[in-house]
Amino acid sequence: MTDSILVDSHDGWRQITLNRPNQLNSFNEEMHLAFRAALEAASDDAGCRAVLITGAGRGFCAGQDLGDRDPAKMDGPPDLGKTVRSFWAPNVRLIRGMAKPVVCAVNGVAAGAGSSIALACDIVLAAKSAKFIQSFSRVGLIPDTGGSWHLREMLGEARAKGLALTAEPLPAEKAEAWGLIWKCLPDETLLEEAQAMTARFAQGPTFGYAQTKRAIHAAATDTYEDHLELEAELMKACGESADYAEGVTAFLNKREPKFQGK
Repeated sequence: MTDSILVDSHDGWRQITLNRPNQLNSFNEEMHLAFRAALEAASDDAGCRAVLITGAGRGFCAGQDLGDRDPAKMDGPPDLGKTVRSFWAPNVRLIRGMAKPVVCAVNGVAAGAGSSIALACDIVLAAKSAKFIQSFSRVGLIPDTGGSWHLREMLGEARAKGLALTAEPLPAEKAEAWGLIWKCLPDETLLEEAQAMTARFAQGPTFGYAQTKRAIHAAATDTYEDHLELEAELMKACGESADYAEGVTAFLNKREPKFQGK
């Protein structure tokens, strides 16, 4: 067993903590696999209706542990494409494709692929002291793990290129102002507020949340007409759900709804 990933189960939700604080939670292969196992377990568990991802110590995640990719210790150049395909990409696919809300609490620097992990989540909350750094260009690489897609999609070409080429740190307050993250919060209340939000999501209409994620993700590539049809299909599914029936019944009876995520 590894302690590089910690999983804490709560009432209807889980907290996954990146736990290599002495390495700023940078990933080695063991940590990649443990993170994937934690994500898969959360995704497959119907009793887990929301997920919170955060980091231990003074930083969220510094990306890949470059000690594992030292050219001086290798017989030839590393196959970084294999690293992305085998480790990073499967994990962000799990985050983005999870049929439940995924909240990220960025508690310090999020650099390289660490930034990409955060941006793959549905709601990103960041401490005021946090920074997002596209550090790839400092070592001759590109923003990976979905990073180049998220930057262009969320910020536009000019800002995406500026951040990626200069590796200039983006403070959390500016990240919020630019629309890269949802909210910047005081350091001392970040985790508490992130946990409270995740707990609220876990008690909400999570079937509808999953369809909302699907619709927003599809909007990036759909034509307008195709998207109208997708919305109709998803609304049909939501209208047939127990959560919708409960929500309307509770509203008409002037009581709080008790959603089941079905």
